[in-house]
Amino acid sequence: MSLENDLNNLNRDKFVYLFGEIFEKTEWIAEKLLEYKPFKDKDDLINKMFQIYEASQKNDILDILKSHPKLAIEKNLTQYSSKEQSLANLKNCTEAEYEEFKTLNNEYEKKFGFPFIIAVKGKDKIEILNNFRQRINNDVELEFKEAKSQVKKIALFRLNELFTK
Repeated sequence: MSLENDLNNLNRDKFVYLFGEIFEKTEWIAEKLLEYKPFKDKDDLINKMFQIYEASQKNDILDILKSHPKLAIEKNLTQYSSKEQSLANLKNCTEAEYEEFKTLNNEYEKKFGFPFIIAVKGKDKIEILNNFRQRINNDVELEFKEAKSQVKKIALFRLNELFTK
């Protein structure tokens, strides 16, 4: 039986286990999503999950942003983040790239109050670094919106992966 066919039969613990890391270290979205059962299909679940995210208070969004790891330098990663960063070759930085990521991460977080977030799937470390160099010059409001959008892209990648297992 596929996950999509089994969605409405998952118990609370299994549901939260499967969907609690879609938004980095944010189980409360999965817990709230349970209130919307039954789901017509996976698209219905995804739409409702994104509605919860979009309707969240700014402080809750900030907490989600702050739960994301610093790219290339953070060691304590969720299973999803570890895989995503590995595929983008962020675990194989040269010393110069590592130092630049470290500097950019610190400057970015000091300026914006949350780590730099980008959906790394399909990108390599050079593309990510170039994006980082550009976005660090954004104003706070624009970057908050961009980070919020990137979190949504990451969540969609994770959901699609979960449903194709």
